[in-house]
Parts: sequence; C-alpha cells; structure tokens
Amino acid sequence: MVNRIKCRFVIVLLLFSVVAQSQNAFNGTRQSVGSKKGTAFNKNRVNDFNAHRQSLNAEYVKKTREKWNTFNSLRGIISPDKDSKPVFPVVMSEEDAVRDKRDKEVVVEGIIKPLHDRGVPKPFAPIQENIREHTDDFKFSYLGTSLSVRVPIKQSLHLSSTLEDAVADAWEYLCGDYYNNMIVDCLKLRSGLNLCDWAYLMMLKTLGETLYPNRSNEAVLLTAYIFSQSGYKIRLGERNGRLEMLYASKHKVYEKPYFEFGDDRFYSMSDEIGEMRINAAQYPQERSLSLWVEKEPQITYSATQDRTLVSKRYPSMSVIVSANKNILPFYNSYPSSEVGGNFMTRWAMYANMPISKELRENLYPQLKQGIAGCTQLQSVERLLNWVQTAFVYEYDDTVWGTDRSFFPEETLYYPYCDCEDRSILFTRLVRDLLGLKCLLIYYPGHLATAVCFEESVNGDYLNVNGNRYVVCDPTYIGASVGHTMPDMDNETAKVIVL
Repeated sequence: MVNRIKCRFVIVLLLFSVVAQSQNAFNGTRQSVGSKKGTAFNKNRVNDFNAHRQSLNAEYVKKTREKWNTFNSLRGIISPDKDSKPVFPVVMSEEDAVRDKRDKEVVVEGIIKPLHDRGVPKPFAPIQENIREHTDDFKFSYLGTSLSVRVPIKQSLHLSSTLEDAVADAWEYLCGDYYNNMIVDCLKLRSGLNLCDWAYLMMLKTLGETLYPNRSNEAVLLTAYIFSQSGYKIRLGERNGRLEMLYASKHKVYEKPYFEFGDDRFYSMSDEIGEMRINAAQYPQERSLSLWVEKEPQITYSATQDRTLVSKRYPSMSVIVSANKNILPFYNSYPSSEVGGNFMTRWAMYANMPISKELRENLYPQLKQGIAGCTQLQSVERLLNWVQTAFVYEYDDTVWGTDRSFFPEETLYYPYCDCEDRSILFTRLVRDLLGLKCLLIYYPGHLATAVCFEESVNGDYLNVNGNRYVVCDPTYIGASVGHTMPDMDNETAKVIVL
C-alpha cells in the first residue's frame, strides 16, 4: 500500500515537472516574440518621432528664408502703482501697542488668487539622443554652479550674415542630429536643478555666450534654437547686423519694450526700443514662458557675509544670517510682471518663492528658538516685531532708482527694504514656521499683511473665503497684531491670497 502511494506521488511530481517546463518554454517563447515585436515597434516609433521633428524643422527653415518684415517696438508697461506715493513707516508708541484692541472688520474690495501654471513646456516632438555622434563635455558655470553638456566635436555653427538665407542655413545645420545630445542635456539640467522658465532661459543664454564668447550672433542663435526645441515660443529678429531673440511671456512684463503679434507679447533679450526685422516662422504647440518660481533652484551655495538682525522689543529674537550670493544674479535679472491683467499678482510671485534649503537650515532654528514655548499669537508678535525693527526702511527710488520688489532672501541680504519686501518676508516666515495661512493687503502706496490664526485674536480683521485674517503690518513699527497703520483706508482693502 505504501509502495503504491509512493509510486503515485512520483508520477504526480513527474507530470508537474513536465507541465512546468512546458509553461516555462511557452513563456520564454512568448517573451522572445514580444521582445522582438517590442523592439521593432519602439524602433519604428523613434523613427516616426524623428521624421515628424525633422519635417517641422524643415518647415521652419523654409519660412525663415522668406522676407522678414520690419516692426516697431511698443513702450514697456509702467507699473500702475509706480506713481503712488510710497508710505513712510509710522512708529507706534509702546502704550498704544499694548492697549486693548477692538474687533473691526475691514471690508474686502477684491480678492486676487493667481492661477497656477499647467507645467513646463515640452518639446513639440521627443528628442532622441544620438549615441553615434562623437561629443565633448563642454563645461560652463551658471549661478556659481559647474555644469556640462555634450557638444559635437566637429561643431561648426557659423553665421555669415544676418540675412534670411544665412540665418536659415545656420538653423538648418542646428536641426541635424549633431545637437540632439546638447538639447537632451539642457532639458535634464532644467529638471534636475528645478529651474523655472526664466532661470532656464538665462542658463541657455549663459551656455551660448560661453560657447561663443566673441560671436554674439551665434550665441543668440544657439540660445533661441535650444529654447524653441524645448517647447518655448520664440521669434528671431535682426537690427543693425545683430541677431536678437524674442521670447513670449504669458505675463505682462513691466518697463520692457515689446512687440505684439495677435494675443502674444514678445520681449527682446536686449530690451532696446526701436525697429526690428522679425522672422514670423513658428513651431506648433509652442508655449509662452512663465515667470512663476515655485521651486528653489538647486544651485551651489556660497554664503554672503554674516548679518546680525535683532528685534527691538524681543532681544531673544536675534539671528546671524547669510544668503546665497550665487542666487543674487538670478534675482537681479528677474523681470517684474503681472498675471491676468492685475498688477497686484506680482507680489504673489515673490511671496510664494521658497527660501533656499541652506538658508532655512541656518535661519529657521534660530527663529524657532526665539518663539519656543509661545502661543500662535505670541509667536506672530515676535516675528512681526523682528521684521519691523531689525531692518532699515528706505524707498526703492532712493536705493535703486526705480520700484523693485525683493524675494525673501534678498531682504535678508540687502541693507535696506520697504513695505513690499517686509510683507513678503513676513508672510514667508509665518507660513513656514507656524503653518498659518496669510494674505497680502494692498493700499495705494502700501502693502501690509494679515494672518489666519487658529486661536481667538482681537483687532482689525478681514473675512476671506470663510476665514478670519487679522491685520499685521510689518511697516507699522512697534505695532502689535491687529493694528492698521494710520492714514490707511481701513474701511476697504484689496487682498492677495498666498
């Protein structure tokens, strides 16, 4: 009986082994067939993409050979708030600062909440690396960060003139496979470094000028080519034998001359006013650049000189801080603009810019120590007084000769700041350190803030989207939470939701 059971067991094992081997053989055959089909399909797909991209580039080159028409630039848009008389800080007495506050609702006249972008532009057709192309690693520096891209060993971009055929010939050369690797590398840098559209454009400009230091026309053409192949809307222009690149912006840029074609505004990289011959050729699905900066650029950190900032009322709120000097050139080049035709949106662009990781790791532990054990109200009071009294106020016109808003890190670096800069920095700190929602409040010539507390707080307040925001004014020196600066129209206010 036992031997019979053993025999049956052995037969079952043999049958199972045969079935398993057959199944493995089938799977192996299926995978092999699938792999061959998949390889062929992928190869055909790549060929289709390449053919599509080549046809679009060929069409662009063809239109570039056509006569370029001459256009006159339009004067740059002046900021609507430029003529408003700036408000100088008012100092509140200590007695008034601690006096009991009555609740007073400020009527909200308008709420601005800028729309976010749809993501970064993409190439109009996938760009395939050319593994057979012999390349060199070309090194260049952008914002103090060492970068490299692959360039053809025998690259020979040359512009004999800025006439239509010469530009078309040079663009046609770039459209070969020689520069595919460079474009792929640039797109990887855009993603890996968290570069916004403007930072990406400035990086390409730096690359072009470094590769062709004494050949400005070639540098401009390479910048325009890579930017357009990355999915951005550009136009080529020429004046006085000099090639220029124009970029389209979905935001209205202040103080910069522009050319208007349909619904698009194109801005010259040179910012010059006057006539220009412009190439009308364009690519499908091209997109205007955005000026939103939603992520901090991942660039090399190089600390500026230390600066000590101390609150007058709360001496424990004392910090030693430095900024990243490598990011300052980006801030200096950044154009001030508005979204959707409302100039108040420009402040949201600055206020929503994150503070760099290195600065957070340096500054935030010191500020957290100063507010340790405090309630929300006490914490905001300390942060508010620190911003009110640790910084020196000065008009932008006096320091810069024009109106200029600061990103939070700039306020921590430069010796002077105004109401815009203080409000932008204060709301950044409150959101990051306390996790509380904030508003920017606009009065003609002045910018203040309001904070949405999770505890009961008295004072001037606004109801926005069902939330109660209490006024905090970083330029009303010595004022506590809930006080509005005198001579401000605190019956109504326009607000920017951050």
